[in-house]
Amino acid sequence: MKRIRVCDLATYYDKEIEISGFIDNIRNLQWVAFIILRDETGKVQITIEKSEEANKELIEIVNNLTIDSTVKITGKVLEAPKVKLNGMEIIPSKITVTSKSLEELPFNYKDLANVNLDTRLDYRFIDLRNEQNAMIFRIQSTLVRYMREYLYNHDFVEIHTPKFIGAASESGADVFEVKYFDRIAYLAQSPQFYKQMAMASGFGNFFEVAPCFRAENSNTSRHATEFTSFDVEFSYINDFYDVMNLEAEMLTYALEKTSEIYKDKIKDLFKIDLEVPKLPFPIMKLADVYKELEERYGYKVAAIEKTDLTTEAEKLCYKLAKDKFNHEFLFVTDYPADKRAFYHMRDENGRLLGYDLIWRGVEITTGAQREHRYEKIVAAAKEKGLGEDVKFYLDFFKYGCPPHGGFGIGIDRLTMLLLGIPSVKETQFLFRGPNRLNP
Repeated sequence: MKRIRVCDLATYYDKEIEISGFIDNIRNLQWVAFIILRDETGKVQITIEKSEEANKELIEIVNNLTIDSTVKITGKVLEAPKVKLNGMEIIPSKITVTSKSLEELPFNYKDLANVNLDTRLDYRFIDLRNEQNAMIFRIQSTLVRYMREYLYNHDFVEIHTPKFIGAASESGADVFEVKYFDRIAYLAQSPQFYKQMAMASGFGNFFEVAPCFRAENSNTSRHATEFTSFDVEFSYINDFYDVMNLEAEMLTYALEKTSEIYKDKIKDLFKIDLEVPKLPFPIMKLADVYKELEERYGYKVAAIEKTDLTTEAEKLCYKLAKDKFNHEFLFVTDYPADKRAFYHMRDENGRLLGYDLIWRGVEITTGAQREHRYEKIVAAAKEKGLGEDVKFYLDFFKYGCPPHGGFGIGIDRLTMLLLGIPSVKETQFLFRGPNRLNP
């Protein structure tokens, strides 16, 4: 059965149809009753003339309806230019109440200005009835769809790696322990080790969209203990610039496609002008970024802090990228090797062959060329004090592994920046943080 939605109605003028949705509003006047029906694609007016004998049963149903109940309506779709809502109406012949809203809602989801965010998250199923909040996830879905499409078009394979792991991944810190039958397992911080296993397997190009877990007691607007990561890895690269180029092309493609569909909606609901970036994305070395921030904006930090971008420096990178390059994105390279994971490749001078990507003043990606040579990666792991926990991982490189690189993007953070939303709590379907485990 093909379900008809509000967005389809213009193709059914003068036809009898069935449509289902929530009761968004009821105006029960002396001579006529109006119902506003809402589904995930829009709203439509249902008009019932009380003077018509055939409508007595319908009016009785309307008299007992409550806002936010769900109904199935059978009726004829008419073009009605005088109706402000989409210039159409439905004249019903049958109304079936499929579920009745029994109590007053805990808050008015149509006006969230004075509703506490924690209250909204407690009743997330109500909060997401808000048009703007629901639209977040339609836009997010579209963005991810076209990121995927770009990679499929470039012969990438989508795979799915395990989230239960037998050893604490990467640094060994900030992982969740889980009882796993008669032993302890851990929730994966990222699919990094398995991404590189796929490289050693000869997969060539692959990506994964999946949850990641970080046991960080971090209560900021952009961190979560569980988030969705879009991870990409590919083989036979020449250098880490290949990785940056692919990421820039993928994001540009996805943002352009998303803009074609939702640019006006984003402007209307979120007051954001979606700017499709131009290629190539600008690139600056970390030391040069700090030099320019000081010269242009008087931003100074101690030398010890210049081994990474401070939060304030990240914010200023947005202004720097706009002022210097007329661009919203900025690749930052040449980080000290001791500030990055041991599997990032270094050149003969110890220079890290990786980058961060900053968008609108926030880091959205750490990417790099990976170390694929067995002796080098064993030495790097030893330098970081990692031993038996990563032995299984080091074995990937014993039997030949192509040069490769990749990156990961947090989808929730990307959506937050795209729509100008203040916190990832609102761009995750259900937020997980140090103080939130329900609903």
